[in-house]
Amino acid sequence: MEMALSSLLKEYNLQTPPQWEHALREILQHLTLLGLWRSKFFERAAFYGGTALRMLYGLPRFSEDLDFTLCQADPGFDFRPFIKGVRDELAAFGFTVAVEPIHKKGESPIDSAFVKADTVANLLVVDAPEHIRRGLHREQRIRIKFEVDTDPPAGARYEIRSVLVPVLFQVKTVSEPCLFAGKLHALLFRQWKSRVKGRDFFDFVWFCGRNTVYDLGYFRHVAARAGFIGHPDTVTHEDIRNLLVEKFSSADIGKVVEDVRPFVRDAEPLLLWSRNFFIELAGRIQAR
Repeated sequence: MEMALSSLLKEYNLQTPPQWEHALREILQHLTLLGLWRSKFFERAAFYGGTALRMLYGLPRFSEDLDFTLCQADPGFDFRPFIKGVRDELAAFGFTVAVEPIHKKGESPIDSAFVKADTVANLLVVDAPEHIRRGLHREQRIRIKFEVDTDPPAGARYEIRSVLVPVLFQVKTVSEPCLFAGKLHALLFRQWKSRVKGRDFFDFVWFCGRNTVYDLGYFRHVAARAGFIGHPDTVTHEDIRNLLVEKFSSADIGKVVEDVRPFVRDAEPLLLWSRNFFIELAGRIQAR
C-alpha cells in the first residue's frame, strides 16, 4: 500500500467491516477531490455541502456525496474532462472504479456523475485484513455521487483550504458563513418527501457550536432562486429565526436522531436533543 494511503488510514479506528467501508469511501472522496484539483476544476468551481464541511472544516459526521458549484453560471459547462481526471487519479492509486456521468432529464442545471467501486476488491488496495473482507457481501458496492451546479445563486463568497493528505493540494470552497446559510436553507426547505434529514439538524448544532455567523445575503439569494421566497430583500434575520422555531416545534426528534445516528461515531450527545433544545439554538444564531 502506498504511504499516501497509509497516512489517510491513520485517521480511523478500524475494527469492523463498516468502519473499513467508511474509511474506503472517504479515501475515494479524497482522491476524487485530488483528481479534480489536478484537472484545474477549482479554477472554475467550489466545493460545498456536508462532505466539504467534513473534509475541510472537521464536521464530525460521515457524508456520502460531493457537491460543487460553478463560480460563474455556464449552461454549456462540460463536465467530461474533469470526470476523466477523477478516473485517472483513482487508477493511479491502484483503485478499480467506474466513473460515469449521469444523463440529465430535462433542463436541470445540475451535472452529475457516479464513482462506483467494488467494496471488497478495493479494500485489498488498502490492505484490509481478510476477516474484514469476509465480513462484507461479495456484491457490495460503494457509490459516490458528485454534482456540480452550473447555474449557481448569486452572492457566494469563497476561500481556499489546504488538504494535506494523501498529498498537499488546495480546494476552493464556499465560505463558512455561506455554508451555514446554505444549511439553514436546506434545513427549512429541503424537499425529502415525508422523510426528515437529521443530518441537517446535526450540522445546524455543529455550526452553532462554532459560533458561525451566517451570510444573510447569500441565504436570500439561495431561497429566492429555489422559489421559496419572493424578492430576496424582504427576508430578515428575524424571519429566519421564526421559520426555524416553526420547523423545530413540529419536528419529530426521534426520527431526526434515527436518521443521523449511522453517520456519527459518538451518538451520546444525540440523547440531549429535543424540540426545546433546537428552539433555544435558533434564538442564538447571528447573521452578517
